[in-house]
Amino acid sequence: MFSKVYIEITNICNMSCSFCHGHKRPPRRMTREEFSLILNKLQGHTKYIYYHLMGEPLTHPCLTEFIKMAGECGYKSIITTNGTLLDKRGESLIESGIHKINVSLHSFESGSDEDYERYVCNITDFAKKASDKGIIVVIRLWNKGFDEGRNARSLELIRNNIDGEWKENTRGIRIREKLFLEWGERFEWPDREAEFYGEKVSCYGMRDQFGILCDGTVVPCCLDSDGVINLGNVFYEDLTAILNSKRATDIKKGFECRHATEDLCKRCGYAQRFSK
Repeated sequence: MFSKVYIEITNICNMSCSFCHGHKRPPRRMTREEFSLILNKLQGHTKYIYYHLMGEPLTHPCLTEFIKMAGECGYKSIITTNGTLLDKRGESLIESGIHKINVSLHSFESGSDEDYERYVCNITDFAKKASDKGIIVVIRLWNKGFDEGRNARSLELIRNNIDGEWKENTRGIRIREKLFLEWGERFEWPDREAEFYGEKVSCYGMRDQFGILCDGTVVPCCLDSDGVINLGNVFYEDLTAILNSKRATDIKKGFECRHATEDLCKRCGYAQRFSK
């Protein structure tokens, strides 16, 4: 069983962040029928669903309905969001039964200082309410070296807005029960034209996770933004057969012995952190 599966319910985003690779696919939102089909086919493969590869999940009008559907099928739902829509959809998200919310605070790169402070305050207000309800909330600053001084201001705003123990750990800071702040390095996305790092690569793709794009394409990890490594389509094929295909099993076996079988994996900056 996989520890998580990424379902891209939409590839549409309301922002255009410099760190995001983006994609070249037509804009699309997954339908209720398609999402329900995936929930049925995922039975026995995972218990944890993440609602993105590309796209901002809060732009999907059916997000909270999807989370409730997943909960009824026994799945735990996790989303990663840029946080810009939490002031509008936060209350319904809290009531949806969601398990965990990651907020990429580094997404908001433009706008005035006043707009940014309002953005951070909206997120901290939401984080307090959600964590009080027992939902895990992680505020992310995955932009070391690219923050242009805003991380210090972000930290100051968060500290001023949230009382807690503020205890450091290996990943960042435990602010209080169910509420965390994480630091991270900015990374280079895999791309056919990206730097070639070599075949000595270890990764969690097809070992710990796989992804499903909004058109049903199955990919080995959450960073294959254009479906370059197309393993099959869950809308039309048996998922177990896709996961047991020669291409999929070759990827898994290759990573187990630190060897990349796909050219895209050999050009993935994120995978390098697992390969040293």
